[in-house]
Amino acid sequence: MALEINSQNFETLIADGKPVVVDFWATWCGPCQMVGPFIEQLAQEYEGRVTIGKCDVDKDEELPSRFSVRNIPTILFIKNGEVAKKLVGAQSIDVLRKAVEELL
Repeated sequence: MALEINSQNFETLIADGKPVVVDFWATWCGPCQMVGPFIEQLAQEYEGRVTIGKCDVDKDEELPSRFSVRNIPTILFIKNGEVAKKLVGAQSIDVLRKAVEELL
Protein backbone atom coordinates (compact mmCIF):
# COMPACT_ATOMS: atom_id res chain seq x y z
CA MET A 1 0.00 0.00 0.00
CA ALA A 2 1.22 3.49 -0.85
CA LEU A 3 2.35 5.54 2.13
CA GLU A 4 0.95 8.88 3.13
CA ILE A 5 3.84 11.23 2.50
CA ASN A 6 3.88 14.72 4.00
CA SER A 7 6.28 17.41 5.15
CA GLN A 8 6.55 15.71 8.56
CA ASN A 9 7.81 12.33 7.34
CA PHE A 10 9.50 13.25 4.04
CA GLU A 11 13.03 13.80 5.37
CA THR A 12 12.91 10.49 7.27
CA LEU A 13 11.87 8.65 4.09
CA ILE A 14 14.67 10.27 2.07
CA ALA A 15 17.23 9.46 4.79
CA ASP A 16 16.33 5.77 4.45
CA GLY A 17 18.39 5.72 1.25
CA LYS A 18 15.83 4.03 -0.99
CA PRO A 19 14.46 5.84 -4.03
CA VAL A 20 11.19 7.65 -3.31
CA VAL A 21 8.18 8.23 -5.56
CA VAL A 22 5.68 10.90 -4.48
CA ASP A 23 2.29 11.31 -6.14
CA PHE A 24 0.93 14.81 -5.42
CA TRP A 25 -2.85 14.54 -5.66
CA ALA A 26 -6.24 15.70 -4.31
CA THR A 27 -9.54 13.92 -3.76
CA TRP A 28 -11.40 16.25 -6.16
CA CYS A 29 -8.94 15.73 -9.04
CA GLY A 30 -10.25 13.37 -11.75
CA PRO A 31 -6.88 12.57 -13.36
CA CYS A 32 -5.48 11.92 -9.85
CA GLN A 33 -8.19 9.31 -9.32
CA MET A 34 -7.12 7.61 -12.56
CA VAL A 35 -3.46 7.45 -11.47
CA GLY A 36 -4.17 6.40 -7.86
CA PRO A 37 -4.64 2.66 -8.55
CA PHE A 38 -1.39 2.60 -10.55
CA ILE A 39 0.49 4.13 -7.61
CA GLU A 40 -1.00 1.50 -5.28
CA GLN A 41 -0.02 -1.32 -7.67
CA LEU A 42 3.53 -0.05 -8.02
CA ALA A 43 3.84 0.33 -4.23
CA GLN A 44 3.10 -3.40 -3.94
CA GLU A 45 5.36 -4.41 -6.84
CA TYR A 46 8.38 -2.46 -5.57
CA GLU A 47 7.83 -2.91 -1.82
CA GLY A 48 11.18 -3.00 -0.03
CA ARG A 49 13.06 -1.52 -2.99
CA VAL A 50 11.34 1.82 -3.58
CA THR A 51 9.29 3.94 -1.18
CA ILE A 52 6.09 4.92 -3.01
CA GLY A 53 3.46 7.20 -1.57
CA LYS A 54 0.98 10.00 -2.02
CA CYS A 55 0.85 13.58 -0.77
CA ASP A 56 -2.62 15.17 -0.56
CA VAL A 57 -2.03 18.79 -1.58
CA ASP A 58 -5.11 19.90 0.36
CA LYS A 59 -3.74 18.50 3.62
CA ASP A 60 -0.09 19.54 3.22
CA GLU A 61 0.85 22.76 1.46
CA GLU A 62 4.51 22.76 2.54
CA LEU A 63 5.79 19.75 0.57
CA PRO A 64 4.11 20.70 -2.75
CA SER A 65 5.44 24.24 -2.32
CA ARG A 66 8.95 22.94 -1.68
CA PHE A 67 8.94 21.16 -5.05
CA SER A 68 7.03 23.90 -6.93
CA VAL A 69 4.08 21.61 -7.66
CA ARG A 70 1.62 23.75 -9.61
CA ASN A 71 -0.54 21.10 -11.29
CA ILE A 72 -1.81 17.74 -10.15
CA PRO A 73 -1.23 14.96 -10.50
CA THR A 74 2.49 15.58 -10.33
CA ILE A 75 4.69 12.57 -9.64
CA LEU A 76 8.25 13.04 -8.46
CA PHE A 77 10.89 10.32 -8.71
CA ILE A 78 13.62 11.02 -6.16
CA LYS A 79 17.00 9.33 -5.92
CA ASN A 80 19.74 10.26 -3.43
CA GLY A 81 17.56 13.13 -2.21
CA GLU A 82 17.38 14.77 -5.66
CA VAL A 83 14.48 14.84 -8.12
CA ALA A 84 15.51 12.51 -10.93
CA LYS A 85 12.27 12.83 -12.91
CA LYS A 86 9.02 14.79 -12.74
CA LEU A 87 5.84 13.72 -14.54
CA VAL A 88 2.83 16.03 -14.69
CA GLY A 89 -0.67 14.84 -15.61
CA ALA A 90 -2.23 11.41 -15.80
CA GLN A 91 0.23 8.73 -16.92
CA SER A 92 -0.16 5.10 -17.91
CA ILE A 93 1.14 2.42 -15.59
CA ASP A 94 3.77 1.52 -18.19
CA VAL A 95 5.19 5.07 -18.15
CA LEU A 96 5.21 5.07 -14.35
CA ARG A 97 6.82 1.62 -14.13
CA LYS A 98 9.55 2.66 -16.58
CA ALA A 99 10.31 5.75 -14.47
CA VAL A 100 10.51 3.61 -11.30
CA GLU A 101 12.84 1.15 -13.04
CA GLU A 102 15.12 4.06 -14.01
CA LEU A 103 15.52 4.83 -10.29
CA LEU A 104 16.87 1.34 -9.53
